[in-house]
Amino acid sequence: MMHSERAKQIFSDEIHELQQLSQQIGESFDRTVEAIYDCRGKLVIMGIGKTGIIGHKIASSLASTGTPAIFINAAEAVHGDLGMVCREDIVMLVSNSGETNEILSVIDPLRKIGCRLIAMTGDEQSRLAKSCDIVLSMHVDREACPLGLAPTTSTTATCMMGDALVVCLMEKRRFRAENFAVYHPGGALGRKLLGRVGQHMQQYVPRVQTTTPLRQLVLEMSKGHMGMTMVYEGETCRGIITDGDLRRAIEHKPQLDVLVAADIMTPSYKRIHRDALMSDALELMDKHNITTLAVTETEQSTPIIGILSIHHIIDFN
Repeated sequence: MMHSERAKQIFSDEIHELQQLSQQIGESFDRTVEAIYDCRGKLVIMGIGKTGIIGHKIASSLASTGTPAIFINAAEAVHGDLGMVCREDIVMLVSNSGETNEILSVIDPLRKIGCRLIAMTGDEQSRLAKSCDIVLSMHVDREACPLGLAPTTSTTATCMMGDALVVCLMEKRRFRAENFAVYHPGGALGRKLLGRVGQHMQQYVPRVQTTTPLRQLVLEMSKGHMGMTMVYEGETCRGIITDGDLRRAIEHKPQLDVLVAADIMTPSYKRIHRDALMSDALELMDKHNITTLAVTETEQSTPIIGILSIHHIIDFN
């Protein structure tokens, strides 16, 4: 068998196991999310070896998306690092077998500290599982390794379970891109959201007149590549037409050939001035469930000097 064919089979095997695992997710996952969300302290993830590496990744992802979390190597925990754990914390112990000595050795000290314990394990009957308050199963029937020994599918399952926790907690906290910017000031998106609207707006403003026929306004919207156009009466802006307005017109208005911009436009539109923070612009879009903002020179002025689209913000290139 060619290596590429073998690789495809490994992908297929792991996907099958992950699909089986997804069917097991239920009440214990709900309890885990709620417990972490309600935690007055931080989430401490402990692991060792390859699952420890995944645990470190999960902690980093949680910390960068609004959930206070740290990783402690279980072997280091019994040599002083338990001093970083407080009574208000929740500790998630990660072990596929649930019988790892370094993991088991921290349970009694953690109980004395008084924090709550969550097991992330592949064996719900293990000593680890029986010692914790909540058990999050990541059981898979077999590893992709032909010997069934090297952690392969099980580490993928651990990572996937961690990703599910991260996303669910992000959604529960309503973690938005402007929050992301605060935690990632050195990243491309962070730098962008901490910049000014004027740096990222499009100076070209798609515009039609209130009397512009449907076909012509569609051409103008396509020309701007922003899925919208401003609607003017002379030199005065009267409204906006978005892709959504256009779809609703096509669905509900008869005789499309006689429609003009004034028949389709939304009279009100949101605007922001060029010196505002990009994070403020995104918050305004999020609040009103819109994807574009008209940009003015100052907060008080009304002439439109540019357009800011969500695509200018969520763009990692």
